[in-house]
Amino acid sequence: MNDEIEKLQSLPSSGNVSADIKAILKEARSFTAHAVNTTMTMAYWLIGKRIVVEEQNGNTTATYGEHLLENLSKELTSEFGSGFSYANLRNMRLFYRTYPDYQICYTLCIKLPWSHNRLIMRVQDAKAREWYLREAAREQWSVRQLERNINSFYYQRQLESGLVENTSNDDATPAIDTRQFVKDPYVLEFIGLPAYPDHKEKDLENALVDKMQDFLLELGKGFSFIKRQYRISTETSHFYIDLVFYNYILKCFVLIDLKADKLTHQDVGQMDMYIRMFDDLKKGPDDNPTIGILMCADKDETVVKYSVLNDSQQIFASKYLPYLPTEEELRRELENTGRIEIEK
Repeated sequence: MNDEIEKLQSLPSSGNVSADIKAILKEARSFTAHAVNTTMTMAYWLIGKRIVVEEQNGNTTATYGEHLLENLSKELTSEFGSGFSYANLRNMRLFYRTYPDYQICYTLCIKLPWSHNRLIMRVQDAKAREWYLREAAREQWSVRQLERNINSFYYQRQLESGLVENTSNDDATPAIDTRQFVKDPYVLEFIGLPAYPDHKEKDLENALVDKMQDFLLELGKGFSFIKRQYRISTETSHFYIDLVFYNYILKCFVLIDLKADKLTHQDVGQMDMYIRMFDDLKKGPDDNPTIGILMCADKDETVVKYSVLNDSQQIFASKYLPYLPTEEELRRELENTGRIEIEK
């Protein structure tokens, strides 16, 4: 509570009394909403615990458990209103069973609203659950963003990229290797395009720009979109890069070239040229070397093995999937890239 009061006291004055009062009220309401979410999440955990204890006190039959929930739902709804349906009471029971350790609920779950916790507690892998709890709170994901990340196996893809370590320390800034930073594959189900080869590069570019918020979420932390069809010129020629970003964590420009077909060695050579030109003409003195990502519908592993892609820290090739893969499909994709296999 003291922290909230200090934040209210530290709000700057704009010189406009009406604007300042509105700012105070908005900040206070955000604190109130957070306090309500925290309290109710803990209350739901305690309700779930009490239901489980009741079921375990010699009344272990499934029939008894279902009748207990039905009766509780009627009684609680009658007195407290909505929020205590049979389905929601089952969720509270599952919530406690998923996190029987009070400390996990107290330190992690209460940082998120109940709607977020209902999604995360259905993730089977305990390490994945903890990661989603931390990341959703840290990045302030909406329910839609969280659901999309779970369905696209975001944790598993971050895991195989080496970006999951050190997430338990909220104050730590993980050392990121650029090779680990780039995902492979990228999941772009939000673009609404048919699978390769039934779309064109221009369709892909237009869809990504139209859905830039979703694309930034998929790219990961620190990305800021600069421009599409970015022109870079020499004394004799003009070149156009499909998409250009800046990553403030890596402190470098990131160039993305879209290929709606199989990767070729010509594509690799072109991106290598783009990177060299960007480093020479655009990179600032405090910027790190430019990164280039060839985002392609399919990869020729021979091209990957016998080109600069094999050991470069600046140029990468990643496959994109215009649909949500199943866990088995994702496992095959990760195995094909030679990255870490998802545990079965």
